Amino acid sequence: MSSLKDLARECGVSVATVSKALNGQSDISAATRDRVREAARRMGYVPNMAARAMKTNRTYNLGVLFVDERQSGLAHEYFSAVLDSFKVQVEKLGYDITFVNRNLGGRTMTYLEHCHYRGVDGAVIACVDFNDPQVVELVNSDVPVVTIDHVFNNRMAVLSDNVNGLSALVRYAYANGHRRIAFIHGERTAVTENRLAGFYKSCAELGLQVPEEYVRCGVYHDPDCCAEETRALLALPQRPTCILFPDDFSAMGGCIALQEAGLSIPEDISVMGYDGIYLSRVMKPQLVTWQQNTKMLGRMAADKLVQMIEHPRVTLAEQIPVTGKLLEGGSVRSIE
Repeated sequence: MSSLKDLARECGVSVATVSKALNGQSDISAATRDRVREAARRMGYVPNMAARAMKTNRTYNLGVLFVDERQSGLAHEYFSAVLDSFKVQVEKLGYDITFVNRNLGGRTMTYLEHCHYRGVDGAVIACVDFNDPQVVELVNSDVPVVTIDHVFNNRMAVLSDNVNGLSALVRYAYANGHRRIAFIHGERTAVTENRLAGFYKSCAELGLQVPEEYVRCGVYHDPDCCAEETRALLALPQRPTCILFPDDFSAMGGCIALQEAGLSIPEDISVMGYDGIYLSRVMKPQLVTWQQNTKMLGRMAADKLVQMIEHPRVTLAEQIPVTGKLLEGGSVRSIE
């Protein structure tokens, strides 16, 4: 493997000049920078990360804590899109990623111990039980962290705007004449609390009375559970004219339950989802949904985590909202 000295000898410049060229510093000519980089490609030069870590006291490795209790793993389209955006951005910034877990080769360790074992410079935390003592331990440790869709005191968080997302869906249904709007939400999390706040707030502002039985607790990313809750809504003496589901994937279960009951969408009943995943665009009819900006969520989490690592004294802990947009479709009927 070629070294900096080999490159310097090949190009007839100093080792310092080679280092500046490879790091994109501006105090050398463009011609020299291009000549050094071309030689590096030709000679197969790869930076020695161990030497770089010793010099900077960083490993350029970031932890990703992602625990999906539904066991859908990275097939979970929303979180996989967020994490893919995070990965792309951190790689642009010169970092690698390592998934943080509790088991390594049969050895049990805490999330914090795994972060220390791998020597990560920081960690992003998404899709976990944020009340888990091990998660709390990591958040309160010396490891810089950014959480996605959850807020800890004095910690960096990137948040999808769930309040306005739910409000936009309710107002869309209202504008299409619906006054009996039901909401099947996911399990109780910070995300769910914000969505419930958006639902009740917008209903109150529109003067809608929401029967208690119209708001039901489902499970995120679980079509079977949402199908069961849909059947419960259909069994009410006065069923809703429009149902909001916790996510687009779960909405499939609700749609199946409606079809099994002999109801057509949207002629007999309207439905709406959340997330705006690809599935929502190919469903028939196309699903009205709120599309979360997964690219911006992942990119912002990456940028803020690297800022905390590289500029800890001037980077303030913030709660950064990321808005989305309403995607229209054919699953909501306009009624008189």
